[in-house]
Amino acid sequence: MNSLETLPLLIFGAHPDDIEFGCGGVVARETRDGRKVHFVVCSLGEAGTHGTAEQRASETKEAAAMLGATIEFIDLDGDGKLEIRAEHAFKLAKIIRRIRPAKILAPTVVENQHPDHTRLGKLVRDSARLARYGGLTELLDEKAHAIEQLFFYAITPEGEPHDITPILIDVSLPEVISAWTAAMNAHKSQASTRNYVELQLTRARVLGARAGIEYAIALFPNEPPVFKSLAHTGRGARNF
Repeated sequence: MNSLETLPLLIFGAHPDDIEFGCGGVVARETRDGRKVHFVVCSLGEAGTHGTAEQRASETKEAAAMLGATIEFIDLDGDGKLEIRAEHAFKLAKIIRRIRPAKILAPTVVENQHPDHTRLGKLVRDSARLARYGGLTELLDEKAHAIEQLFFYAITPEGEPHDITPILIDVSLPEVISAWTAAMNAHKSQASTRNYVELQLTRARVLGARAGIEYAIALFPNEPPVFKSLAHTGRGARNF
């Protein structure tokens, strides 16, 4: 792998379980291929109906370990109270500068979903830009860093953008599906209330079937991807 391919993948989630349910298969695929992956979870899910903050944090640590990722929790405004503020964008930008990822994943900015998802996606988009600027006094503790690409993941079907053509990540390998399923099931406080695990696996099966593979996860680029040549673009997803 070249130097860019060895840089870590940084993933932000608004709540415990967002990352695992929304893009856990991608994480399992990346760590299997040797990439370091780091989670930043921005609340403890304390406003949720099921599970305590302590329980949900414990579940998330267990799930991250199953996927081969490291994890940290940060405090913004609290579950259900997240607001878009410059101070939050600076806080996330400091993390980007510290981790120095090649690519970042964040929740989509579609409005018709949990408001924390939408607002965190917007904050991450802002922070990725701010992390590049060398003259911001709030960020001088860490060296400026420019990422290659920001991708959004959809935690629910309602969060899928209809105006962005996604890229599809093939997560069909049995060991990848096994790790992803185990990580989702680690969130017992949530998985025991609704069949969230089957929902995510079904979404991945449908995307995979359309592309002629078993399972796929959609990621939505913040801006058009750039390829060195047509040889690097892969094939189209249409299989019917």
